[in-house]
Amino acid sequence: MDTVVTLKVYSPLMDQNRYNQDDIIFALATPWGSSAIAVVRVSGKGSIAKTAQIFSRPDALLKGESHTLVHGSLMDPTTNQAIDEVVVALFKGGRGYTGEESLEISCHGSMAAVETIFDLFKDLGMRAASPGEFTFRAFMHGKIDLTQAEAVMEVVSAQSQKGHSLALRRLEGELFNRIEEYKGELLKLMSILALQLDYGEDEIEEPIEFPIDRIETIKDSIEELLATYNIGRLYSEGAKIVLAGATNVGKSTLFNLFLKEERSIVSSIHGTTRDFIESRINLEGIPIRLFDTAGLRETGDTIEEEGIKRTHRLLEEGDLILLIFDGTEHDEESLSLYEKLVEDPRCIVVWNKSDIAPNQKYSNGFTISAKRGVGFRELSQEMLFRLRKGATALDDQQLVIESSRQHGELMRTRDALERVIELAQGGLPLDIIASELNEALNGLGSITGEVTSSDILESVFSNFCVGK
Repeated sequence: MDTVVTLKVYSPLMDQNRYNQDDIIFALATPWGSSAIAVVRVSGKGSIAKTAQIFSRPDALLKGESHTLVHGSLMDPTTNQAIDEVVVALFKGGRGYTGEESLEISCHGSMAAVETIFDLFKDLGMRAASPGEFTFRAFMHGKIDLTQAEAVMEVVSAQSQKGHSLALRRLEGELFNRIEEYKGELLKLMSILALQLDYGEDEIEEPIEFPIDRIETIKDSIEELLATYNIGRLYSEGAKIVLAGATNVGKSTLFNLFLKEERSIVSSIHGTTRDFIESRINLEGIPIRLFDTAGLRETGDTIEEEGIKRTHRLLEEGDLILLIFDGTEHDEESLSLYEKLVEDPRCIVVWNKSDIAPNQKYSNGFTISAKRGVGFRELSQEMLFRLRKGATALDDQQLVIESSRQHGELMRTRDALERVIELAQGGLPLDIIASELNEALNGLGSITGEVTSSDILESVFSNFCVGK
């Protein structure tokens, strides 16, 4: 019977000594730019002793307890002049973020001062950290698993409060705990198979029936987790919504209504919007890129024609299209002018200006007044329904995945469990069933990093920002 293989392998980045764990590394943990305070991270064996060489109170650093703050100045050793007044947070005994001794130095946010501090660190033999190197060290030292490592960047890059809350749950280890539950159950089942493989039927007092129902329960739970992937991506990456239609149908007015500000110019003159205008909004926790576009019409104006071409490109890229009509001038025959768009499943037909055409009734779409806000709530709810693909709003306590890597490994695990069920029901030999069960275990191990390859590590850490 195969056993679960556990590997911890360096990625190609590390083959180039970019992730050499023997080095002392440093990086700015706060954004580049002038600010009141900047935070510089330093990590690696001997980092405190090295920093003490350029600190005004070296004994305070060397003798200070972990998780305490030390006030002093960083000094230029060649001139013995103070570079900056700082507060240093000490992390000793492997209790820092990376699982090794480290410091976090709060200095003034002058870029000139930060660059001078970096020069001092380089002179001491330290090197600048590569993107994701602090989190990589935390993973390698067992401080976090691979799902939490991914969640670090998901928290940092979250575009909405909802996305941040969902990522924070993964960072706190909820996904890891769920995967460990699955692994624990499967290992128990593997032990049942091992018992039957190691001992003949005549050596076991009572025949052991393979528990297919337990496999099905785990598979169903994994499928429920898989089902959260699309909506998880929606809350993390957001969506593009394009406002389209002829000139003067009220696209800019509706655009301003979404933004709750006068961002787009509203005019009775046809062709006022000649290029698209983009802004970001938040629709019940979903980050949205909203586009007000040039009116679709035949025109001899070269600039406006280019704007219309750009509108068509946006229509191809949009996750949702609001096709807007003027409810005072057009009847439902106008839909035929945009037949291709209307049939697009991404399209929502909107009849505008109901405030001056209150008696108009249409069999297709939503009737609104962008000027007065009438019908806006109903339109927004339909947009949310379409974006979520019919799923209900997410609870902040719901476990959701958004990593394509995790999604792929969960699918691998689910498929292996489906084969286990088929083989067990078909009465096939136990060693074949055990092989598929082991494949499921390896899929789960890949998610948390217990089974790790260089490609997996590369995919996780390559897109990190410097300082994390």
